[in-house]
Amino acid sequence: MSVTKRRDDRRAAWFFLAPVLVGFVVFYGYPAVRGAWYSVTDYTMLNTPSFVGADNYTELAHDGEFWHSLLVTVWYVILNIGSQTILALGIAALMHRLTRSTVLRATLLLPWLVPNVTVGLLWTWLLDTNLGFVNHLLTSLDIGPIGFLTDDTWAMPSIAAINTWAYTGYTALLLYAGMLQVPQYLYESAAIDGANEWRMFRRITLPLLRPVLALVLVVSLIGSFQIFDTIAVTTFGGPVNATRVIYYFIYEQAFRYFHMGYAAAAAICLALILGVLTAIQMRLLRASRSDLA
Repeated sequence: MSVTKRRDDRRAAWFFLAPVLVGFVVFYGYPAVRGAWYSVTDYTMLNTPSFVGADNYTELAHDGEFWHSLLVTVWYVILNIGSQTILALGIAALMHRLTRSTVLRATLLLPWLVPNVTVGLLWTWLLDTNLGFVNHLLTSLDIGPIGFLTDDTWAMPSIAAINTWAYTGYTALLLYAGMLQVPQYLYESAAIDGANEWRMFRRITLPLLRPVLALVLVVSLIGSFQIFDTIAVTTFGGPVNATRVIYYFIYEQAFRYFHMGYAAAAAICLALILGVLTAIQMRLLRASRSDLA
């Protein structure tokens, strides 16, 4: 290939990349830089930002509410990722080994297509202590009623269950797509050697699914740390701050108390935490490697 041809290809590539790069700079790059600047200022939207150095970060380090919201978020992440990943793996494995129905796949995707605010409102009505269908059913069985969204013990598991219902189907389809890449002859050879389904799943499917599983876990981790809309329409951070996650803490600081600089500092801390956790997760799961030769 001539030098002129390569230059023409590069120009064409930059031409097609330009809209994406411009969008990234405008909607991600500039806001990120602006947020980093606000994080070292005293800014309330009613005054001109004044530089205060690391004062916001120092205050965050001694803010009990910030650390409490971080612990609440970690608890939600454990509940949500644990339940979602286990259920999604089970559903994906069953589809892979038993059926490849397009109708079933479309049905699994339906909850993911519903907006989170709608999902939150739907489950708020279903889980209502007095009028909700779930509690009506439990009461008829002499079990309830249970304050799923009003009891501090049940609130966070209920939020996790709501989002598990909404996202498990999508996660299962991602894992199912990864399972389709595993060569069928491996299962046939294992079956001839007398391996049962559980052994084939543990010895063949899981090791070869590692890159896709790593991607799913990283995306789920980032999404779980950013939980906001479901809580904003169900519990509003309550009861007694039991569901006041880090994103809700940032929202309150920015738009309820107008501490924009302080909220920006909390957002920067969250971004750093996510970066570190993602790097550790990718390293532990060896995401770039597969056991498939």
